[in-house]
Amino acid sequence: MVREDGKRNFALREDQGDESSVFSGNTPRQAALKAARRLEPAPSESQADKEEIRLREKGTDKVHIYDGWAWEEEAPDDSPDWMPPEITEANVSKKGIEHLDE
Repeated sequence: MVREDGKRNFALREDQGDESSVFSGNTPRQAALKAARRLEPAPSESQADKEEIRLREKGTDKVHIYDGWAWEEEAPDDSPDWMPPEITEANVSKKGIEHLDE
């Protein structure tokens, strides 16, 4: 379902079908990037392991499937004082869409 501001809600699905968190975004990829930032970060992008991220679009039977990975980088030189010296970056790659039979 699309909210008034154009964003949609996506529930993070676990292996058993439990939905533990909800991420919002204009696109499924935007929500997947938010979910990927919660993964355990690797020291660098080249060392990051890909993990499958499954997001069910609320109000539909669509499950968007991504490979996601996260890594740590130094914060930019012009970062604000409150920002930590190491930040988590993430990326995702879409694998496909499934439809639930439930």
